[in-house]
Amino acid sequence: MELMPFLSWACIVFTVGMFSTGLTDLKTMRASKSADNIQFLPFLTTCLNNLGWLYYGILKTDQTIVLVNVIGALLQILYIIVYLHYTKQKKLVMTQTLVAGTVLTCGWFYFTTFLPEGDTRLSQLGLTCSVVTVSMYLSPLTGLVQIVRSGDVKCLSFSLAVATFFTSTSWVLYGLQLNDYYIVVPNSPGIFTSLIRFYLFWRFGNQSLPAYRSMI
Repeated sequence: MELMPFLSWACIVFTVGMFSTGLTDLKTMRASKSADNIQFLPFLTTCLNNLGWLYYGILKTDQTIVLVNVIGALLQILYIIVYLHYTKQKKLVMTQTLVAGTVLTCGWFYFTTFLPEGDTRLSQLGLTCSVVTVSMYLSPLTGLVQIVRSGDVKCLSFSLAVATFFTSTSWVLYGLQLNDYYIVVPNSPGIFTSLIRFYLFWRFGNQSLPAYRSMI
């Protein structure tokens, strides 16, 4: 277990660094006074994902998971507030946010009311969070297919690919140390998709252009 303190700090540093990539979009919105060309849903879905894992960390009494997702959720809420301030589609954004809030509330009600405390609740929550995280990691694959066809990597961020690789690797190793496959499994696709991105940069050439807005 000597690796645990190191892996814990690695998870915190790399994950917070990955979540902080949204600060670039925040800076862009403030500079242009507009939310044009910035996607909103990644902020919202990441926030929901953070809150789900935060609850998991609380039930598991894992301070690393709790700390990372508290910071992540606060950052996403900041991005959402700034986006709402600058967007021209305030009604749509508010509707999407209310729907997400409703889903979150219903989920919390289900887990706290219909599932008994202990391993059953923790397992069901871990499975739910894992499915959501895997879907978020794999959702950009269609975009990667398009890049392969076009040979143009200008919509990819190399720094984000690096951050995702180290973040996912840290969590996989952390989960293995805990024998917690609800942590290992959902982070494994992050390594896979990062390696695909590295190959695309090697194959088509790295271009320093705006970051690819996605969870990974």
